[in-house]
Amino acid sequence: MAANSKTAKADIALIGLAVMGQNLILNMNDHGFVVCAYNRTVEKVDRFLENEAKGTKVIGGRSLQDMVSKLKKPRRIMLLVKAGSAVDDFIDNLLPLLEKGDIIIDGGNSEYNDSIRRCKSLEEKGFLFVGSGVSGGEDGARYGPSLMPGGSTAAWPHIKDIFQSISAKADGEPCCDWVGDEGAGHFVKMVHNGIEYGDMQLICEAYHLMKQALGMSCQEMSEVLTEWNKGELESFLIEITADILKFNDKDGKPLVEKIRDTAGQKGTGKWTAISALDSGIPLTLIAEAVFARCLSSLKDERLEAAKQLTGPSNAKYAGDKKQFIEHIRKALYASKIVSYAQGFMLMRQVAKDKNWKLNMGGIALMWRGGCIIRSIFLGEIKKAFDKNPSLSNLILDDFFKKAILNCQESWRKVVSEAVLLGIPTPAFSTALAFYDGYRSGWLPANMIQAQRDYFGAHTYELLSEPGRWIHTNWTGHGGNVASSTYNA
Repeated sequence: MAANSKTAKADIALIGLAVMGQNLILNMNDHGFVVCAYNRTVEKVDRFLENEAKGTKVIGGRSLQDMVSKLKKPRRIMLLVKAGSAVDDFIDNLLPLLEKGDIIIDGGNSEYNDSIRRCKSLEEKGFLFVGSGVSGGEDGARYGPSLMPGGSTAAWPHIKDIFQSISAKADGEPCCDWVGDEGAGHFVKMVHNGIEYGDMQLICEAYHLMKQALGMSCQEMSEVLTEWNKGELESFLIEITADILKFNDKDGKPLVEKIRDTAGQKGTGKWTAISALDSGIPLTLIAEAVFARCLSSLKDERLEAAKQLTGPSNAKYAGDKKQFIEHIRKALYASKIVSYAQGFMLMRQVAKDKNWKLNMGGIALMWRGGCIIRSIFLGEIKKAFDKNPSLSNLILDDFFKKAILNCQESWRKVVSEAVLLGIPTPAFSTALAFYDGYRSGWLPANMIQAQRDYFGAHTYELLSEPGRWIHTNWTGHGGNVASSTYNA
């Protein structure tokens, strides 16, 4: 470890040498930054320096104290460790070794309320905290991720050069900018992951329809998705799905068909749905995508139910195959618009509640490269918010309004055919239900208010007198005392 001399001064330290941490270090090294690598298991530092980092300017830390001693001031330390208590433990161990003004960066998938807490706590002690979303997987970390930093604003000038240098670029612009205060960075990453859940589920439903209703082979489906990727659906997830479908195992058969149909999850989709419920935002598609994964995990129950519960006798589409594939493409596009619209609705509401100044167009640009949901589509989102920064819903932007109107007939055709064939399309269906609900000037919620007032004296407003809460004695013997009003 000759490079690890006492005189070396690193620009930044990174704790956590799993593959994401190693790749980010090598990315930083490629861009001219000296990185000090540290892992709780010191042997892992040695192995990294002797193998992946051999011949680079990367140096190692034998202990936290050793690592801190090799850093330029203000010290910049990035954590890429498991979310939760491990982050707090490292922060607690680092603080006695640091000076006021030093910067701790959490680059893991932390829950954004934890980042709010950590930011406030560290600022009270004189330190700076950054909670940054990192998206793009192993490949993104190595060659250019999407980075979403937020927290102590005073930290940004000290990390901006490093973050924007290593991030992906879209039209020459870095897919990284300051998101906002406190936990804003991890919040935006959480919503990104929620949209990712929605995108993945929508693509799976398109796959399900082509496979089951149209009886298409994996090779045929791969060719269709490759074609879709040349148009308005161009995206990383469509691209990799086409690759997956044409990938054959050693026996020449599609590998994807051999994979057990139970989807895992790490929690960020669930957090997004919970945040939406807390904020009163109808994030129906992302929540449905989470529930679809939950349903998939009930494999043994589903196998038993399949023996006992029947559906339509024929699950094959009898119409024109090529035409139905185009209907599926349009349904996918329209549903994708709804997914992003709901995600941006949630960001707008939470930003308002937390008094964060989120730049919606800037966020769309950050997602245009490096991240899992990168797509040509995001350029239109940026244009929409550049044109109207106070846009209440993406669906009301001229571009997206026109796109949905163009897709609407196909969207309804796909959902109705899926119902008739007994093929579940939870995300397609809930996206369409949201669209129909959002475009309705009247919904039957007046009946809910009447029911609530009948059994619980919860009161209601009249159309003619909004803001005035009234209770009716519906039975004649319920009395006239109203419950306190509340909103869910």
